[in-house]
Amino acid sequence: MTTLFYSHPACEAHDTGPLHPENPGRLKAIMKKLDSPEFAPLIRREAPYAEHQQIARVHPESFVQALLAAVPASGERMIDADTVLSPGSGEAALRAAGAVVSAVDAVMAGEADNAFCAVRPPGHHAEPAQAMGFCLFNNVAVGALQARAVHGCKRIAVVDFDVHHGNGTQAMFWDDPDLLYASTHQAPFYPGTGASDEQGVDGNIVNVPLPAGAGSAAFREAMRGVVIPALNDFQPDFLMISAGFDAHAEDPLAGLNLVEEDYAWATQQLMEVARSACGGRLVSVLEGGYDHQALARSVAAHVRTLMRF
Repeated sequence: MTTLFYSHPACEAHDTGPLHPENPGRLKAIMKKLDSPEFAPLIRREAPYAEHQQIARVHPESFVQALLAAVPASGERMIDADTVLSPGSGEAALRAAGAVVSAVDAVMAGEADNAFCAVRPPGHHAEPAQAMGFCLFNNVAVGALQARAVHGCKRIAVVDFDVHHGNGTQAMFWDDPDLLYASTHQAPFYPGTGASDEQGVDGNIVNVPLPAGAGSAAFREAMRGVVIPALNDFQPDFLMISAGFDAHAEDPLAGLNLVEEDYAWATQQLMEVARSACGGRLVSVLEGGYDHQALARSVAAHVRTLMRF
């Protein structure tokens, strides 16, 4: 398999403060882990800027303009209790979304089999007109709509294994039966959405909440018993992953007990669906993960599987 790897130094310039869990050290740990001979075959590319019109497919243009205008010239500006803007946040957010757009374009053009976007800020909590939960623009949704608008993909699926439910992606996909959102996540937990009876239109929303303390067996059963069958029924033209690694047992913000091998296994399962349904076309996008070493190991397991399976 050939795998593209997108990132950009600007994503480390989104400064959330030294005590914020979603900080630049996350990307630094990932980059250090992937700077080894094992990962030399990765095709590495710098994330470009997303165009406003690409983001405006999922966020109103007025929201895009207002968010970028709110970026401070110095210091910090709080959007909510968890979500911070700093002078580097505007470029970071545009390049995070731009990475996913570029990855979709490249995979659709046959330049690689799949791609991983190591970007921040994350995106899956960002609702159409509300940045929240560490997220500014909904990167994976921007990528999904790029696949539709530019490449003619009708049916696009996003699988989200972040420990937090992706309320923003769910909200954006809710009324569109040609967009599937499937999520495993801890519940009850932030942001309070993601019940199993939240099903969208024609069952295009598939939520599998897991209780605190659930571990590998429960996660794998959720994937094997619910998420993978839903994907097989949906038969996507393009598959995307909201790849959050904060369900890891060492993560400080959550209470699930996954390990690196679970992420490798889940990645392989999703690649099998992509191979059978859409010629292997898959783009994965970093979401959460707040213990830096566990995050780096988990990303390595994920990317290693993308490269080798």
